[in-house]
Amino acid sequence: MNWHGKLLDLAVVALMVMLFFAAGCGRGNKAIQVKGSDTMVNLAEAWTEGYMEKYQANALAVTGGGSGAGFAALISGTTDIALASREMHQKEILLANKRRVFPKELQVASDGIVVVVHPSNQTERLTIKQLSDIFTGKITNWRALGGPDRKIVALSRERNSGTHVFFLESVVKLGQKKNPNEFAAEVLMMPSSQAIVEEVVSNPSAIGYIGLGYLNNRQKALAIAKDENGPYLVPNLRTVKEKRYPISRSLLFYTNGTPETRVQSFIDYVLSPAGQAVVKKMDFVPIK
Repeated sequence: MNWHGKLLDLAVVALMVMLFFAAGCGRGNKAIQVKGSDTMVNLAEAWTEGYMEKYQANALAVTGGGSGAGFAALISGTTDIALASREMHQKEILLANKRRVFPKELQVASDGIVVVVHPSNQTERLTIKQLSDIFTGKITNWRALGGPDRKIVALSRERNSGTHVFFLESVVKLGQKKNPNEFAAEVLMMPSSQAIVEEVVSNPSAIGYIGLGYLNNRQKALAIAKDENGPYLVPNLRTVKEKRYPISRSLLFYTNGTPETRVQSFIDYVLSPAGQAVVKKMDFVPIK
């Protein structure tokens, strides 16, 4: 081979090496994808801001769509972290495993599902059974609950939402897996927690449920009890952390097995004192 040929071969090898390292750098700089629960979107964005400000580290991209969307993204390999306000169902885990995805669950915060009404609503408290009767269509008028003669407008999150699934299982079905109860056809399925907030604020007949982080002084939170014997409690940092509030839940991260180093760095921040301070600031309940 003449020297021109050798130079050509060296040039090809050098180009291949450059492309290899360029590809590696591209992967390293790619934004960490965080997708899922709408309840957790604002919290995840706040974590992202704090993490990037503190470490000047990898960029993160946060999107919602519901817990179901997060699980679908994890299974399809399009997210590094799935945000979830409910546990992954067995059928979802089996589908993931078939695609060589092995979900790993981690609790990152706690939350209480707040039942909210318009501030002018005279109702102050309800039992889980009364809530179930409202959302299954057995109670349709506020008069049955000691209020005015006015039709109840019940609001729910859409079916892809982890909050919807949790409320269905814990409240509508009374915590009984084999209970046949379902949301009544008249219940309005809302696209987001914020949509429920806005409808409740503008409609004196409405009742809905939202995550604790969405509660503000434009709505009234009802006190909830497991049964008529009480106690009737409103969700707050103390009642949720002590698991005394009857509609409490865990907020979760799911990854595909052990996360890579850059993703683990973000998770470590979320679980650190600084990350858990963000949880409290966003009106959710820290686990530490």
